[in-house]
Amino acid sequence: MTPQDPKRFDLKEGQARMKAVVTTGHGGYEQLVYRDVPVPVPGPGEVLLQVLASSVNNTDINTRLGWYSAAVTTATQDAAAARDANAASATPDGGWGQATPFPFIQGTDCCGRVVAVAPGGDARLIGQRVLVRPSIRPAGFGSLDNLWMGSDFDGAFAQFVKVPASEVFAVHSDWSDAELATIPCAYGTAENMLHRANLRAGEQVVVAGASGGVGSAVVQLARRRGAIVTAIAGKSKMDHVKSLGADRVVARDDDLVACLGENTVDLVVDNVAGPAFGGMLKLLKPGGRYVSSGAIAGPLVTLDLRTLYLKNLTLLGCTAWDEPVFANLVAYIERGELRPLVAQSFALVQIAQAQRAFLEKTHVGKFVLIPPPAGQP
Repeated sequence: MTPQDPKRFDLKEGQARMKAVVTTGHGGYEQLVYRDVPVPVPGPGEVLLQVLASSVNNTDINTRLGWYSAAVTTATQDAAAARDANAASATPDGGWGQATPFPFIQGTDCCGRVVAVAPGGDARLIGQRVLVRPSIRPAGFGSLDNLWMGSDFDGAFAQFVKVPASEVFAVHSDWSDAELATIPCAYGTAENMLHRANLRAGEQVVVAGASGGVGSAVVQLARRRGAIVTAIAGKSKMDHVKSLGADRVVARDDDLVACLGENTVDLVVDNVAGPAFGGMLKLLKPGGRYVSSGAIAGPLVTLDLRTLYLKNLTLLGCTAWDEPVFANLVAYIERGELRPLVAQSFALVQIAQAQRAFLEKTHVGKFVLIPPPAGQP
């Protein structure tokens, strides 16, 4: 089965098989099972993609761990260690506000090629290399109702995936499949935060966790908007983060208020949270904005409401992406305005190894997963 000969696909339910990583429940790496499953059959309004590359994100690990449950109060790394040490247990609210649909296929990022469309679909899509917008607004962009590929329905940790045709975006670029696979979740999340926070040229922005997938994307996208970027990173990664375009890099363990001063920053982009949260608000100027779409260092923080209201601050939480975000990203790629950051590539069957390396946090950029070619085990 090849993208060049899509008619060879037998789309009758259950006839064609593929390799996939099936997540069977909340727990440790033992829940990631590499096995044969049926190739999905696209329904009305859907297309079938051959997955060319995917990549690892915090949300993949958090969903497997059940980290979104209100009962979990620790950092992602601590929650992962706890899951490894203890038997798996069900967490009814461990998904995106609801039970996770186990067993299912995770994988939020997808660079793929369209190999089939549902009856009545646009056959001109077949053969196109595309990125998938994983943040889907089923009720339209006037509603914040949101579904995520790889969390709410089957994703791209497989040889094939079916998605709504409205969520595929053709990309005309000389980037490799692996490079394109670093973009959707991390860069979409980053661009959505800057879009929602209305970051403007000349503003001072602080980026926490700047060596991670989202943080490194924020550094690039904020510089693209003409902002003055201060990045926070571990000491071993500071030079690398500086090379992404940060105007200044501060060590993660430094006293940020002492380094930067109170009331000096227009926007804080913080997917780290945890104990450092209070200091981030001190950095903000009166009328400043704080935006977040994650909390890898811990979801529970201490907020002095006096700081919030006396400084007239705006706190923004971001999950559902606004309509312009993903199309803008594709345009940035095609105009050469972004730099892909592939830390390392792994075969799909090595997903546990990739996630372990991801949680060590010694890398800059993204870990990519490559499924076997169609027709190969």
